[in-house]
Amino acid sequence: MQVNVTTKGVEVPPNFKELAERRLGKLERLLRKIDTVDVTCSHERQWRVVEVMINANGLLVRGQDRSADFRSAMESLVDKLERRIKKSRSKLIQRYREHPETREAWEQFAEEAEPEQAAASAATVVRSKRFALKPMTPEDAAEEMELIGHDFYVFINSETDQVNVLYRRKVGNYGLIEPEF
Repeated sequence: MQVNVTTKGVEVPPNFKELAERRLGKLERLLRKIDTVDVTCSHERQWRVVEVMINANGLLVRGQDRSADFRSAMESLVDKLERRIKKSRSKLIQRYREHPETREAWEQFAEEAEPEQAAASAATVVRSKRFALKPMTPEDAAEEMELIGHDFYVFINSETDQVNVLYRRKVGNYGLIEPEF
């Protein structure tokens, strides 16, 4: 596991990288093949903000926490990530037990892991991201969206071979946007 610590205009304690490696190493028993972990430390008003992006063999897990100091922010963030990964695994296990035809998805996971209206003013793009789209079912996309912690997820629907967008509705359930040509 390669841990990259990036700071944005702040200084972190000298042993922060060792702390991050030790605490994030705890997640290796849940996500076995962790390739890289990007830790970003920044300062926001009186808070110290720690953001972690874990790449575990194509599976992305993201989390962010803020506290009075970097050490406590990192410790509470790792606890949050651990709970989120365990919750996702238990949902996948439950789904496997209910639907045996998902055996292939379960085996792959076991190997890896033991519309609002726009403003009237002109919109500006402030950030751009590129990522590879993976074919998956909407249920798998919902699991990955939960792991990342976002409100939407773009993926290729393995049933229709089209790009779809899965989003979390205000009520708490999910919506699926499918293109029509």
